[in-house]
Amino acid sequence: MRLVADPSLQRWDDGRTVAGGSPYRIMRLTARGGELLDDWIAGRPVTSGRSLADRLVRTGLVHPEHDAANLGTDDLTVVIPVRGENPTALLAALEGLRVIVVDDGSPTPIPGATVRHDTARGPAAARNAGWRLVTTPLVAFLDADTLPQPGWLAPLLRHFEAPDVAAVAPRVRSAPGGSALERYEQTRSPLDLGAQPGPVLPGSRISYVPTAALLMRTETLAELGGFDETMRFGEDVDLVWRLTARHQARYEPAAIVEHAPRPSWPALLRQRYGYGCSAGPLGRRHGEHVAPVRISLWSVLTWLLIAFGRPQLALAVTGAAAVLLARKLGALGIPATESIKLAARGNLGAARLLGDALGRSWAPLAIPPLLLTKRGRVVLALVAARHLAEKGELDPIRHTLARVADDAAYGCGVLRGALRERSTIALRPVLTDRGGRSSVPVNGDSA
Repeated sequence: MRLVADPSLQRWDDGRTVAGGSPYRIMRLTARGGELLDDWIAGRPVTSGRSLADRLVRTGLVHPEHDAANLGTDDLTVVIPVRGENPTALLAALEGLRVIVVDDGSPTPIPGATVRHDTARGPAAARNAGWRLVTTPLVAFLDADTLPQPGWLAPLLRHFEAPDVAAVAPRVRSAPGGSALERYEQTRSPLDLGAQPGPVLPGSRISYVPTAALLMRTETLAELGGFDETMRFGEDVDLVWRLTARHQARYEPAAIVEHAPRPSWPALLRQRYGYGCSAGPLGRRHGEHVAPVRISLWSVLTWLLIAFGRPQLALAVTGAAAVLLARKLGALGIPATESIKLAARGNLGAARLLGDALGRSWAPLAIPPLLLTKRGRVVLALVAARHLAEKGELDPIRHTLARVADDAAYGCGVLRGALRERSTIALRPVLTDRGGRSSVPVNGDSA
């Protein structure tokens, strides 16, 4: 195994203090640990210090690269849940692999399906019916409207050289097209988790991976009992969160699977609404994992003071937080100037997070009262305007309108799910420094 530094990795004090990853964290290494990290970043393989290497990988500070894989295509079975059209193109792309097709109550039976349900029982039941027939060490789930790109399997299989890795997900990109909807989905598909690899951890940059395309150890599925068939949406997130509570999961964007975009704008909004509805059931099962925002109490106070027209007090709060952070991080060898930069970036990032929550998960509850005041309307305008700076295939105005509608549909679903579950968990923020704890996790010495 070799290690590649994450773009967020920073080092101070002769390399012994390292920071980065998601959630952002700081680690203090021993002198030997710093030397090992120097060697690994220079390209030398991991031959000693494996516990430190594994810890750095799990926190997202570095990413593993394996030269080869002992598991191959003979060790894999692909499960395809289908309801509707025969996945002809997908089956052609999987030629030579073991494949199980589960027809989940299609109006016209799918020719050659391994399993057929008389009535539609949902994607969780269809996937369960498929993987329980698998006899290989690995099982891959692919939705019927996906299409793996050449070479997609090799990068995924190599991750299973690490015995604690139980699942690996490829990048799921929306298939290219010329319509406004297709171009919007190319940059805003909820299935596309971006171009950077990383560990899958609730509350992190990659907090979940979809089972539209996912490779797993079959024994782990058996251990977890498969998918929760009572969930119509969010069953994949539920499975992944149950998995990451016990095992490691990775996101590998070097492997690419294309996914068909929604057929129409109403279909897209219905999908986003359905995704939002899953937040309530997920909150009941996984608590704070489903929180709409994780933010420092200091940042909340800062932006509330700014919103209520108290910029001087906001500046004082920011300054006090920066001083406290500089004292704490100074003991770890981080210069005061870097601590101030961290505090400033943290507050700017908090503004984006709060804007995302206001315009998305909290939208149905936040927008009506904010519209009643001039200051509230200014806040809403700024929340919507944040989309103007996003990179998209549409012009900025149409992109912004699409994003606002997309977010509002999701937020309506979140509210519906919360009401159905009679729980506010999916709406409550998580304050990352409650009880005086630092919002920057600080770990002790590590060899």
